[in-house]
Amino acid sequence: MTGSNSIVIVDYDPEWPVIFQSLKDIYHRELGDLIINVEHVGSTSVPGLCAKPCLDIDLVISNRSRLPDVIDRLSELGYRHTGDQGVLGREAFKREDQKAPYDGTASEKYAHHLYVCSIDSPELRKHLLFREYLRMDTEVKELYCQLKKELAEKFGANRELYTEAKTDFIEGVLNELL
Repeated sequence: MTGSNSIVIVDYDPEWPVIFQSLKDIYHRELGDLIINVEHVGSTSVPGLCAKPCLDIDLVISNRSRLPDVIDRLSELGYRHTGDQGVLGREAFKREDQKAPYDGTASEKYAHHLYVCSIDSPELRKHLLFREYLRMDTEVKELYCQLKKELAEKFGANRELYTEAKTDFIEGVLNELL
C-alpha cells in the first residue's frame, strides 16, 4: 500500500548525524543554560539502522521547573508545545513550519520530532538505553529494521497501529534490559 501519507522506511543515511549536529548547535546557542544536553534518539541515531527519514531529538533539562522557560524559548524558535501526548516525563513540541528552529536564516530544516525531558525522566532513560543497545547488538538492530519494514507495508498510512506494533518490540527489549 502506497500513498502520500504512507509510512516510508529508508536505509540509514550517514548525513543524519551531521544534520543532528547542526540542529544541536542551534539548540545550544538559542537555549543556552536552559538545557543541559541534546540527545539524538530514535532509529536515525543508530548507525546502519533503517528509519523513517525524521530525526527524534530530546532536549534534556535539569528539572521540570525549567520547562516553562524552555516552552517560551522554543515558541520563539517556531515550536508549539503539545503536552506529554500520554507519555509521562516527555513533553512534545510541533514545528510551526519547516524553518523551525528559527536561527536567523530562512533555510528549511530537516524533518524532526522534538521532545523535552528532565534528566531524571524514565522516558529519557528508555530512549538512551534502547539507542545504546541497538548500537551494540547488530542482530537485534537487523530484526528491528525488518520489523519496521514489515509494519510499514502492513499498516500503510496508519501511524497509530504502526507505532503500537513497534512499541511491543521496544518494550520487549527494554524489559530484558531493565
